[in-house]
Amino acid sequence: MDRKFVLTGLVYALIGLSLGLFMGISEDHGQMVTHAHIMLIGFVVSMIYGICHKLWLPPVKSMLSIIQFMVHQCGTVLLLSGLFLVYGGFVDPHILGPWLGVFSIIVFVGMILMAVMFWKSYNKVA
Repeated sequence: MDRKFVLTGLVYALIGLSLGLFMGISEDHGQMVTHAHIMLIGFVVSMIYGICHKLWLPPVKSMLSIIQFMVHQCGTVLLLSGLFLVYGGFVDPHILGPWLGVFSIIVFVGMILMAVMFWKSYNKVA
């Protein structure tokens, strides 16, 4: 799972940096919130998850680790897509706003699952 998280994190970094470059070149910084979320939730959090898997979690894929990966990726893609649509002016924030809350909760559930896996692994070692 560590490599999957690192790979997806690097993909998010490329997307986020591309958006940042586009904003800089066009001098239109309307997607700054989207850019920040891509870099933090997509890149940084995915990389941290990958590091946690590599350094502390068992190398064997568990069903929980697969579910956690999928929850994080689904929540992240949905949230980032929603932010892009809202901050790009494609969808009215009043329509998509409640969904952005749901998508954020999905990302949060992914973090809870990572904490559970880490806690379970910590208790086996301690």
